[in-house]
Amino acid sequence: MTKAIHPMDELRKIDLNLLLALHALLSERHVTRAALRLHRSQPAVSHALAQLRKHFDDPLLVRQGGGMALTARAQSLAQPLQDALSNLESLLATPLFEPAKAQRRFRLSLSDYASRIILPHLLRHLRQVAPGVDLAISQASRETMLAQLLDGELDLALGLFPELPQDITAQPLFADRFISVADRQVLPASGDMALEDWLARPHVLMAMRPDAFDEIERALAARGLQRRIALALPHWSAAVEVLAGTDLILTVASRAVGSLRQHKTLRQFTPPLAIPSFDYQQAWHNRKDSDPGHRWLRETVWACSQPGR
Repeated sequence: MTKAIHPMDELRKIDLNLLLALHALLSERHVTRAALRLHRSQPAVSHALAQLRKHFDDPLLVRQGGGMALTARAQSLAQPLQDALSNLESLLATPLFEPAKAQRRFRLSLSDYASRIILPHLLRHLRQVAPGVDLAISQASRETMLAQLLDGELDLALGLFPELPQDITAQPLFADRFISVADRQVLPASGDMALEDWLARPHVLMAMRPDAFDEIERALAARGLQRRIALALPHWSAAVEVLAGTDLILTVASRAVGSLRQHKTLRQFTPPLAIPSFDYQQAWHNRKDSDPGHRWLRETVWACSQPGR
């Protein structure tokens, strides 16, 4: 029984550069013009033609009248060769992402803090320039978001990531600072609050997990201090609503609170504790770096998160 020849065995027998030379020779039907097209010397192309003739066991180009003509074998090679080179060109070309034509679904994880700040601008932009792009939004702790990025379950995570695992990249989106909010009826008339009074009051913790060690806890721990967490919850909007008529203090990012005009009994003030400001970030796995659609998404999220949008 004759052993079947695998296509890869045939490819290994020929220098792929010879296929480019063959394409030029079949198109030009002239060694000198083929050399000019390939930016190579005429002797080099003549040598390539000799190798091709040997490989295909066919003269490929034969003299006819005052020029050269293709043999039947050469004519049969012309179209398959053109198709193969076109496919290779498509394979090697840098892929493009056209937002207006794209049909794609991206998976994002962000809190309702980021949702309130970024999503309205982002969705308006997507509906205008990329109506075929869909978003699937989830919410998780920063540890879970990073794990999901590593596992490929997320395209983009938005949050604070002071420590990044290998293969995860983060980009700052905007800076923010911490403020405290409480019912004005139980605040000092001066509006300021001493640290010992601030610590003596019950606090609201904004976190996905009730045992989260966030930036506020880090600032306290650095001074050997603790606060009492009377309420831990993951809902930013509800955290403000529960303050009225209580002695609770909420300390959060300033952009999470927005305007307190609709909460006439509440007032914001500067915490009597030095809590560093922070950069809110978007994070992704490095495997997404060269994906043009993902790059477009990152650039769009950044633009839509800028203050003043």
